[in-house]
Amino acid sequence: MIILPAIDIKNGRCVRLYQGDYSRVTTYDSDPVQVALRWQEAGASWLHVVDLDGAAQGMPVHVDLLKAMRAATKLCIEVGGGLRSLVHIEQILDLGIERVILGTAALRDRTLLGEALSRWGERIAVGLDARDGLIAVAGWHETSRVMATTLAAELCAFGVPRFIYTDIARDGALSGPNLNALSEVRRATWRPLIASGGVSALADLHALAALNVEGVIIGRAIYTGDVDLAAAIREFERL
Repeated sequence: MIILPAIDIKNGRCVRLYQGDYSRVTTYDSDPVQVALRWQEAGASWLHVVDLDGAAQGMPVHVDLLKAMRAATKLCIEVGGGLRSLVHIEQILDLGIERVILGTAALRDRTLLGEALSRWGERIAVGLDARDGLIAVAGWHETSRVMATTLAAELCAFGVPRFIYTDIARDGALSGPNLNALSEVRRATWRPLIASGGVSALADLHALAALNVEGVIIGRAIYTGDVDLAAAIREFERL
């Protein structure tokens, strides 16, 4: 199971939101590139980066920071936030980023999603960001009427190679992952699934490993010290 440390960027800083609320933000570092290097030194193989300003504005905002992270580290990097056109997807992938995450576009523009899958295949993942089981879009500001499980099943059949499931109520809350919701999504798709939201201790990682997820994204817990990233990587990636 891959452990993916998260770097969420807002106003050029490394932050964490509480349940996706842009008004409840904690800043952890003024230099996301240095944070990326710190997680690399801890043994990370992948980095999960979210352009929060991009998610809110519907277009990439922190391209220069992503470029700097790519140049400074040897990590595999996945990026989400505001990628709602082929031009923007290509812009990020051309930086040498390994994978991009589509959220709003995957729900609202199936033609775009199909073209992205045709052009970039495994470098495309879809983020299933759910509030009470319903998909949220536009930087989590809007909640649709589409169930995450329904969308997962549809997009699995459509050819999406990988999904990232985030329970918004657990995100940044250190309250433990929503194992029931993850189990339902796991049953809805046979594609690789990455879990996100709520991890607060190594016990949570053991519970997620039992669900046969490909990876787990950890944010607030590694910034507060509730989870030692290096120890988690040694235990679950067997480094």
